[in-house]
Amino acid sequence: MPHALIVEDDEIAREALEELVRDAGFTTATAGTLRDARIQLTRQHPDVVLIDLKLPDGTGMDLVADIEDRRATQVVLITGYASVETAVEALRRGASDYLTKPINLERLKAVLSRVPKSGVLRAEIGKMRDELRDSGRFGRLVGRSPAMQRVYDQLARVAPTEATVFLTGESGTGKELVARTVHELSRRREQPFLAINCGAISPNLIESEMFGHERGSFTGADRMHRGYFEQANGGTLFLDEITEMPLELQVRLLRVLETRQLMRIGTAQPIDIDVRIVAATNRDPRIAVQAGKLRADLFHRLNVFPIEIPPLRSRDGDVGLIARALVEEINAEQGAHHTISPQTVALLEKHSWPGNVRELRNYIQRLSILGQLGSSQPEPLDVERPSNSASPTPSIVLPLGTPLSAADRQLIVSTLQYCGGDKKRAAGMLGICVKTLYNRLKEYGSAAEAQGMR
Repeated sequence: MPHALIVEDDEIAREALEELVRDAGFTTATAGTLRDARIQLTRQHPDVVLIDLKLPDGTGMDLVADIEDRRATQVVLITGYASVETAVEALRRGASDYLTKPINLERLKAVLSRVPKSGVLRAEIGKMRDELRDSGRFGRLVGRSPAMQRVYDQLARVAPTEATVFLTGESGTGKELVARTVHELSRRREQPFLAINCGAISPNLIESEMFGHERGSFTGADRMHRGYFEQANGGTLFLDEITEMPLELQVRLLRVLETRQLMRIGTAQPIDIDVRIVAATNRDPRIAVQAGKLRADLFHRLNVFPIEIPPLRSRDGDVGLIARALVEEINAEQGAHHTISPQTVALLEKHSWPGNVRELRNYIQRLSILGQLGSSQPEPLDVERPSNSASPTPSIVLPLGTPLSAADRQLIVSTLQYCGGDKKRAAGMLGICVKTLYNRLKEYGSAAEAQGMR
């Protein structure tokens, strides 16, 4: 039976909470001060600690550092003084989650329902570590490079908690795969995982798609619609390209993250939600804040546990491992027995992969279609034009002090002109997805069209 430690200085509140936790199937120990709580920690290792923020001899966050194995113990902060700063600081210092007073019983039940799985998660992470040593795999992720080892260490620490994760990295580095790994190593693994590209949804529909709407709330709303938050309730919501979300919607998203409640369009009835957020962007988020593309308060709320995904060119020795894993996927899908030749692997390892793992996957698929995976002279890669070519890639010069938004615009316009209006090629050079490029061009409007875009 799982064990809970309840640290609360108010005797009536402590006894009421103890009864609720016992009803959820836990044995319990209680403490009214940090001193008593530390004594209880030495007597029995708890599976969950529910800690009041304000105690007579300190704060609940002071106790977090005393818990030896935070992956094995879920730490939940309880406070009547909730704020974004309090929540973020608690999560950064090792708390798994937080509850506000008066305690929402459904939220408490949801938190406790995930606690007994902590032992399973520890075993799963240990198994993945063994697999990494044997085959270079960490769950869905492939690679043994030092850069990826650092990512695996971060995932092993944060996944079993409830902390919000903010992924950054170039387009094509596999941010969604990392987000899925976070979900699959969490206590929410049996609940939904929903991946949303914020730049791929029409600005006119994104509020309805995100938060839902009631029947008749606007023209065409002929039925009630549950938004992404409700669809992912109990699980994980991956918000990719978060910097492409309209600013007015970022305000509402921040409110939902703070209150854990939402209201569908067309109603004032709040709905409790229990969703873990993993956000991602291929931009530098701080530059996006400076450029007015990402609200500073939302960035600080999301940036609880940042993880930077390295580009493929920085992952020494991983290209061959990933290529062989991709061939295994193709064989499994097609019932084939393809092998990849040493000559092909050598060719792959010499390429800089500006499109990262996505580009590598596309090339392996092309070789498979052409029947050249085992060839000693495979289809050549698209390589950058040498610097001493007769037609070098042109450059642009911007004066110091040029606003970031203007520099962003000029770079995109010039790149698209250089590519002859080929948006796919331009997006690849810029390291963004085609949908993001379309969204930027839409922002520029007729001025962009006047410069020859199509």
